[in-house]
Amino acid sequence: MTTAVTIEIRSDADIVEARQQGRALAAQLGFTLVELTMIVTAISELARNIVLYAGKGQISLGIERNHHMTGIVVVASDEGPGIRDIKLAMQDGYSTSGGLGLGLPGIQRLMEDCRIESTVGHGTTITVKRWKR
Repeated sequence: MTTAVTIEIRSDADIVEARQQGRALAAQLGFTLVELTMIVTAISELARNIVLYAGKGQISLGIERNHHMTGIVVVASDEGPGIRDIKLAMQDGYSTSGGLGLGLPGIQRLMEDCRIESTVGHGTTITVKRWKR
């Protein structure tokens, strides 16, 4: 991955910045309006999770080329409490914050190649990609 930009996430204003930067990069890569909306929604959800669960972290946006495809890569990382049960967290309806429980499963549906690495007490890194075809 070639990193284009990294945004420190600490507040709602940072979530907006991450969304704007992600939209600009995805538009530069030629994603459609529908794809842009999906990418921006995923970035927003990832950044919101950082603020809600960890308090601070970062979103890195990059470009990856794989043979004949180009894609956007979004890496959300924090040093928060971690996810105790990733399999459970990926189930629709599961929420530790009292929300609708659409966050991580929704991100997985919006993006591709979703990878979650988390250690309780040390933080979480979520990497998602969306390929331009």
